[in-house]
Amino acid sequence: MAMERWPALPYAAWQDTAATLQLWTQMAGKIRLALTPWLNHSWHVALYVTARGLTTSPMPARGGSLEIEFDFVENVVWLRLSDGHFRQLMLAPMPVAEFYADLGIALRELGILVDINPMPCEIADCVPFDHDTVHTSYDGDYARRFHRVLSSAHEVMSRFRTGFLGKASPVHFFWGSFDLAVTRFSGRRAPRHPGGVPHLPDAVAQEAYSHEVSSAGFWPGGKGADAAFYSYAYPAPAGFAAARVAPAQAFWSKELGEFLLPYEAMRSAPDPDGALMEFLQSTYAAAADLAKWDRAALERPLGEPGKPPN
Repeated sequence: MAMERWPALPYAAWQDTAATLQLWTQMAGKIRLALTPWLNHSWHVALYVTARGLTTSPMPARGGSLEIEFDFVENVVWLRLSDGHFRQLMLAPMPVAEFYADLGIALRELGILVDINPMPCEIADCVPFDHDTVHTSYDGDYARRFHRVLSSAHEVMSRFRTGFLGKASPVHFFWGSFDLAVTRFSGRRAPRHPGGVPHLPDAVAQEAYSHEVSSAGFWPGGKGADAAFYSYAYPAPAGFAAARVAPAQAFWSKELGEFLLPYEAMRSAPDPDGALMEFLQSTYAAAADLAKWDRAALERPLGEPGKPPN
């Protein structure tokens, strides 16, 4: 099942693993936050999808580089230095506090001293990593299913990204909100974001949304809700909630202020990849048209392997 292109991922079946894994990935993300210079819209903290899991990508450390990778194929976290030294932690059921302690030991054994804030980000009801003995679950099968969905979504979203000439983010994974995202920018400034994100300084949210965006991504679920693809605009232009988007299973969530395409509906479509691309294209078009983006200057046809544009 995990090797399917779009495997089943019912949130109820792996919610405990998802909650624990989110906290574990936050530790790696906070290490990246501590070691790398600030990049616009907090892009320097994101993780990236690999063939085996999620990685920090290389970070400056000890005159070389450090990379932390969650390998969901072998159920291992790798800590690798560019000088050849490494440590590994097993991904297995254990309390968050124990994983946090083991990660700190591995870093110290590699000669890396880094302090991170142990309070999780963007989670309303939480405790510091070193005090969390509640979240203890890890199901390797569902971690692999999750990774497979991320890999497939990354492929479609990366192709979607090729159709834009303006400023666009990488397809990257935000450990705070635990989602894979890609964002397009109109080039215009946006109204000041109100902030208010749990355990996230308002200044960070305000810098992240300093410019007008259309953003889309994949969220694996939470708080009883199943996985879905999403798309939103900031600021949302007048009439955005009433825009007609595709495919037919997509809908506007008043509660979240964004369009949703349930993952199960997408994977059940005759052409799941095509359904996802329809969702990405139509929701972006609705945002760009209603906000009067200069689409002619910002867009180009989707890229093809080995074919340079005309």
